[in-house]
Amino acid sequence: MKLGLIGCGKMGRALLEGALKAGIVKAEDVYVSSRTAETRQALSDELGVNAVESNVEVVQNSNAVYLCTKPHIIPLVLVELNEEPECLNDVLLISAAAGLTLETLESPLPHGTRMVRCMPNTPSLIGKGAAAYTLGTHANDADAETTCKLLGAAGSVIEVPEKLMDAVTGVSGSGPAYVYTFIEALADGGVFEGLPRQQALELATQTVLGAASMVAETGLHPAILRDMVCSPGGTTITAVKALEDNGFRSAAINAVSASANKARELGRK
Repeated sequence: MKLGLIGCGKMGRALLEGALKAGIVKAEDVYVSSRTAETRQALSDELGVNAVESNVEVVQNSNAVYLCTKPHIIPLVLVELNEEPECLNDVLLISAAAGLTLETLESPLPHGTRMVRCMPNTPSLIGKGAAAYTLGTHANDADAETTCKLLGAAGSVIEVPEKLMDAVTGVSGSGPAYVYTFIEALADGGVFEGLPRQQALELATQTVLGAASMVAETGLHPAILRDMVCSPGGTTITAVKALEDNGFRSAAINAVSASANKARELGRK
């Protein structure tokens, strides 16, 4: 496979490194472009991929291309590609732009262009990402397989209907930031109670990692696992009550909804 990357930011880099580490592509078969020469050249120097100035050149040399620029830049990239429509004949485009619908992505391009909309997240940088995708009008089963292979190289991947993609943005796309905030707050609680900062952070981090692994590996509902920790009248149920008293659950739900609504807003611009 020959892979292209338009936009060499953190997310694009994470997805690219996942594919390289998994052996799905070789560095010499990867073409990257970005708005700044320094960014693409730095990626080329570090990973051995081909850095080129033109987005069209990326597409011309690829079987699949990640579109990983900021959402407001994507329409400009699509217009540029449409000026060389023949370059799109045999390539799969995979957009990671939050909020941009398949209709928005496909409308500037020639009829028949194969497009996938996806939403990965930053833990893809360490191969622990969570991604979802939805197929465009002209994408086929082979394109779905390619998308799963590429996104799966950086973590887990699921297919969802497009109407749920903004919800995915709210849960897993933005979700790492909520978890980082929780880890920091959990550690702050430990410091408040007298633990040294580094020890509190180590305990908080491992606790979140371990709890998440319990959900993933046992397949049990989080409520069941929580009840296993909450002894009647004990310390944990007292702490859970304090979380509920302070709106912990509703704050998390509202965060997901706010992120999803922002994604919809980006899609309307």
